Amino acid sequence: MKKASYYIVFSVLIMITGCSTEDSDFDGNTSQYGADAEELDTNGLPKLLFDVAAPSIANNSSYTIDLEQWDIPNNGTEALKTTTNLQAAIDWARDEGYTQVTLPDGEYLVGQDSSDIYHGGIDIYSNTEFIFSEGAVLSIETNNKWNYCILRLNGENIIIRDGTIKGDRDTHIFTPRDSDGKTAHDEGHGICVWDTNQALIENMEIYNVTGDGSLILDSNDVTFTNNTIYNNRRQGISIVGGIRVKITSNEIHHIEGTPPQFGVDIEGPGRVDEDIVIQDNYFHHNTGGDIVNTSGENVYILDNTMEQGDGNTYVDGPLVTWHTTHNIIARNTISMDSGSVNGRLGYIQYSNGGDKGHNRATYVHDNVCNNCGMYMYDSSDADVRRNKFYGYFLSFTEFENAILIDNLVTYSPDHPNLRFCWSYRFNDVTGFASGNYLEDALEEIPLSETTPYSLQCVIDGW
Repeated sequence: MKKASYYIVFSVLIMITGCSTEDSDFDGNTSQYGADAEELDTNGLPKLLFDVAAPSIANNSSYTIDLEQWDIPNNGTEALKTTTNLQAAIDWARDEGYTQVTLPDGEYLVGQDSSDIYHGGIDIYSNTEFIFSEGAVLSIETNNKWNYCILRLNGENIIIRDGTIKGDRDTHIFTPRDSDGKTAHDEGHGICVWDTNQALIENMEIYNVTGDGSLILDSNDVTFTNNTIYNNRRQGISIVGGIRVKITSNEIHHIEGTPPQFGVDIEGPGRVDEDIVIQDNYFHHNTGGDIVNTSGENVYILDNTMEQGDGNTYVDGPLVTWHTTHNIIARNTISMDSGSVNGRLGYIQYSNGGDKGHNRATYVHDNVCNNCGMYMYDSSDADVRRNKFYGYFLSFTEFENAILIDNLVTYSPDHPNLRFCWSYRFNDVTGFASGNYLEDALEEIPLSETTPYSLQCVIDGW
């Protein structure tokens, strides 16, 4: 999967003065400024009008795999034998009509050569609930392949729960690829959800893989909940073609090794990524950042905690979206200890210029940024309300229809001499502003619906 380059060096040029806001008949509805009409809730956010369907499995006929009968090692040895016999047991249970299959306690080392670049694991097919007994671990043997799936889902109505999946990143052999000599080996995954409808991954620990904790590829109605995903080289979860995906109540942390290194990455060029909820998750110590959306439409990013974490250095920053995507970002708490290549921006919307491809607004409501701010550029239609940006700034440049209502910005403790021009910044921006505060003082921001606003303030090099 070809990764987009995120490393855009942040440049902010423009600041604000205390000019009076010109009169306006703005009524709080961004649809009058070009965004599609949205069905809004009482807080002014688009209502979440889709459901992520849960797996529907006909009955609960259960089978616990008999290790002696199937001659399956559970002491972390004999990968090929374990893979062959464990797969045979799972397939037999399915053929016999069992819908609930339980893996007993133990460590199961899997892996078999499938091609020059792929190392195979275990496949789970339709109408199966695969349960790990307490203490059951599925791990992949040390290999030298670019790609692997320790557990691969393919079909519909599949549940995976209550276990541990472990990769080989500590011992992996990074052999150069024959086609181009590269050694990234960034497609080694814990759980692959491929061409699957209605899947649930719950209460799993997924770690130490060479690529992503999980890869969602061309799948519908996928839910990840109450999982711990960490110490993976590329991502926590990658969505590469996903419709109706829900990622809730997970802890995703210490993603580091090969770019992009995000907790969740929505990036399916040429595919459809749509109707996605990322809610109530705890992200920390992720090197690239926590959430990035490069391709998703109708993406709800709600109630998450994103922390840089002691000793961690962000590359892009906690929350990154592209102007060609559609996002509802609300009630998140974002904390930074130091800057990324973009400075201390808790949220940044990148733009690669031109038409953003849709006329829906980006909603940014009720978020708290500790020691960080936000910046959007070269785009249009943003509804930014009731956010708190402690110790950094809120900024737009070359932007049409920026609606700023009831936000709070506080001074940066790192720049005590820039109090006058540090906190609100604009360059060539139209829109409307009301009720915004700088510290405890109302800040009058003279945005106009028709005339672009710019003001530059240069103090001590700015």
